[in-house]
Amino acid sequence: MLRLLKLFRIFTVPDLTKKILFTLSIIALYRFGSFIPAPGVDIEAVQALRDRANTSGGILGFIQLFSGGALTQFAVFALGIMPYITSSIIMQILGVVVPRIEQWQQQGAVGQRKITQWTRYMTIGIALVQSTSFAFLFSGGSLLGSEQSMIADFNVWTVSVVVLTLTSGTALLMWMGELITQRGIGNGMSLLIFSSVVSTLPAQVTAIQANNGPFATLMFLVIAAILLVGIVFVEQGQRRIPVQFAKRVVGRRMYGGQSTYIPLKVNQAGVIPIIFASSVLYLPTLIGAAIPEEAKGLLGALRGFVNDNLASPSSPVYLLFFGFMIIGFSYFYTAITFDPHKQADTIRKQGGFIPGIRPGRQTESYLARILSRITLPGSLFIAAVALVPSILIALTIGFDVEEGSGGGASSFAFGGISLLIAVGVALETMKQIDSQLTMRNYEGFLS
Repeated sequence: MLRLLKLFRIFTVPDLTKKILFTLSIIALYRFGSFIPAPGVDIEAVQALRDRANTSGGILGFIQLFSGGALTQFAVFALGIMPYITSSIIMQILGVVVPRIEQWQQQGAVGQRKITQWTRYMTIGIALVQSTSFAFLFSGGSLLGSEQSMIADFNVWTVSVVVLTLTSGTALLMWMGELITQRGIGNGMSLLIFSSVVSTLPAQVTAIQANNGPFATLMFLVIAAILLVGIVFVEQGQRRIPVQFAKRVVGRRMYGGQSTYIPLKVNQAGVIPIIFASSVLYLPTLIGAAIPEEAKGLLGALRGFVNDNLASPSSPVYLLFFGFMIIGFSYFYTAITFDPHKQADTIRKQGGFIPGIRPGRQTESYLARILSRITLPGSLFIAAVALVPSILIALTIGFDVEEGSGGGASSFAFGGISLLIAVGVALETMKQIDSQLTMRNYEGFLS
């Protein structure tokens, strides 16, 4: 109760209140645009696609989750923020192999502006390609299982308008995310993904209740509560490495002599590995969706493999592929965000040392070893959160999506991913709000 009362201190700071209201306004605008169909789209076909995505799972269920329902409605913001996430992944990977981008990463704010600029250009390019692909994909009836087309009058002019609308929607979302980061609270891109994922949770619970009964709904809520506690516990966990600074005299003043620590989080990468791995799975999923259901031969086999494995949470191929990608991206992103060599060099230049460890190479090796040890349980945990619901539902309720009885079960399987992303982003945002309160009132609401 005391924590709840402390929460209302947010609204006692006018500047912080304005930032929160601004952030909520941008998110509301994003959700509003997710329900406005693009020009030239058949509304009845949109309704049929949305109903099928809510009940059948598989490819459409996966698309429904990470677009916040916008893609299955062919809305203005149908592409969501995924093109930006994809371009960010590409730029981070190129930073390892391209010397020029690596130099930009070491140039501080100036280099970061250049990386951001090229990320924007790449985002527009990816959005242009994806919107064109979706225009042709949704013009057929493969997604609806019929000959009905989502684009009523399919011609060059209509396709051009649709492509321009979807690409402009992505550019607008990218600008809105940057506005939240600059003038609001939290990371704008993460909050947009958060709003997309959270918006699907009520539909998931409703689908489980309708298709699998009250027992499955109760099990979903119990497992969600257990996962929630576990996610918060691991997200808050950290290994504190003590650092001692030697005393030194500069003129008439004495500096140093204090002790501090380097906080290494157990889950250093946060929810980024889930988003990265989902982006990788997004591509074959869309390729499978583009292949008509009546396709035979190699194309038909490819669609069947994608729908039965990469888009099916009960498939062993999905579990292994998704799990290994999450673990791999955890190590990859941790290596990018925390460089033991740079950290050891910074400590040495500031006259500090880790007790019992010599400065320089030994400090670097010690930090790398500790980071590797804590990254493994962190990556295994987020992989378990993403995959355990799928395993449990496969062993209990089952995934009978063909008959429609397990359509809700598919949503249950994606619930772990939704919960992990939602909790991770919410914790980071609340920490920023708490730091703002502490800076102004010397006391936050989390402590």
